[in-house]
This record gives sequence, structure tokens and C-alpha cells, in this order.
Amino acid sequence: MENTINTGYILELKEVSVSYTPGKYAVDKVNARIAPNTVTAIMGPSGCGKSTLLHAINRLHELYPGISTTGEILLKGENIFRMNPMKVRRLAGMVFQRPNPFPTMSISGNVLAGYKLNNISLNKKEKGLIVERSLRSVNLWDEVKDVLNKKGTFLSGGQQQRLCIARALALKPELLLMDEPTSALDPISTSRIEDLILELKKEYTIIIVTHNMSQAARISDNAMFMYLGKLVEYGTTRQMFTKPENKRTEDYLTGSFG
Repeated sequence: MENTINTGYILELKEVSVSYTPGKYAVDKVNARIAPNTVTAIMGPSGCGKSTLLHAINRLHELYPGISTTGEILLKGENIFRMNPMKVRRLAGMVFQRPNPFPTMSISGNVLAGYKLNNISLNKKEKGLIVERSLRSVNLWDEVKDVLNKKGTFLSGGQQQRLCIARALALKPELLLMDEPTSALDPISTSRIEDLILELKKEYTIIIVTHNMSQAARISDNAMFMYLGKLVEYGTTRQMFTKPENKRTEDYLTGSFG
């Protein structure tokens, strides 16, 4: 393994571009550095490259033909494009927009799915400890401890999303990537997920794509504003919401965009 340099940042994006068709960029030369134990919100209008950038961080695009990703993404100083893709996805757990527990698996099976996919064998005791730890980390254990063998789809929408977060956390990732994780949830479930994100920040670094500017203001330390694939502005959330540096950012945040 090549030597890595500890810069104090957990994630560094250097000239990151993603193209679905040659010559057209969904993400265009994005540069950013993410500090550990922070929540970073990626904001911007639909189609600006938010989710595309998030998916690049755990090499999700490689599962589909014809998508080109260039530049460097350094996770704790190591270039993810020189790592095994499965390792990258273990280190950068993903939570999607709609709760997606594996429908044929039990609640406990869902939590342990990453171990199965990575061919990591566990004994019964280890499985039990990981399931309990992971479900406790998302405040779901007390709600489901007596029904662990029921299908994950048996749960409510908010519980399913917390189960999906537990599944991502089971492998002890460095990063938690969240792609609009509350957009399909009711206000009470949304509030619980937001509280959970603030709790998880103590142990994890979180990057969240959100259309909800109030949510970004409530839970994020730093914010990125993207437009047409470019990173227009990046800084502390407080500064961006009170004194944005770019007129396009200001227009977006005040609702006069476009």
C-alpha cells in the first residue's frame, strides 16, 4: 500500500468530475475538503449534480456502464480509486432517498447484509452483538428486539429508514453518505432522523444531500451549494445562510432562484 498523508481531513475531493455522456459533465471539477465528525449538506436545484457527487464518493457509478469519473477522492489520505470497490463501500456507507430494506431478509438479516455481501463469516454471538449494537446506534433496538426475525418491510417508513442506517453502520464505516434520507418520511419520522444524525456525528462523518434548506440549517456544520454540476460555494452553514458570498447562492436560499 502506498504511503498516505494525514492532512486532518477525512475526505478530500480534487478536481472530481462525473460524465454520463462524453463531453457533458453532471459534476464538473469539484474541490472540497471534509473535516471529521461534521455534517456537510449538499444543496442545489434538481439536476445540479448533488446525488451524482455523493455516489462518486463510494464508487457507486462503477455499477453502471458508460459513466466516467475523473479526479481524485482521498479517504483518510488514500485514493479510493486505488482501493477495492467493496472496501470503499464498507468505509463509505450509503443511505438512499427511500427506505430500502432487503424485502426477503429479516430485520437482523438486513443489519448483517453487508457482512454477507463481503463474505465475512461471523459466529452466532458476533452476529447478535453486531445486530444489537447497530440497532441501538439508531435508537431502534427497544422497538424491534422482540421481532428480529420478522421481515424488515414489516416496519413503518421511519423505522425502515433507521434500519437502513443501522445496516450502513454495521460495518463501522468512516463516512455515512445520505441521499435525501427524509424526503419520503412524515414530519415526526424526519425529526427523529435529524436528531439521530446529530447523535451519530459524534462517531461518524456525515454528508447529506438535501432539498430541504431548513433541514440543512438545523443539522449541518458546513454546506455546499451546487449549480449545473459546479460547486458554486462551500463554507460553514451559518455563513452561507447569513452572508453568502455568491449571488446565485443568495438567490437560491431566498427563493428567488431562476
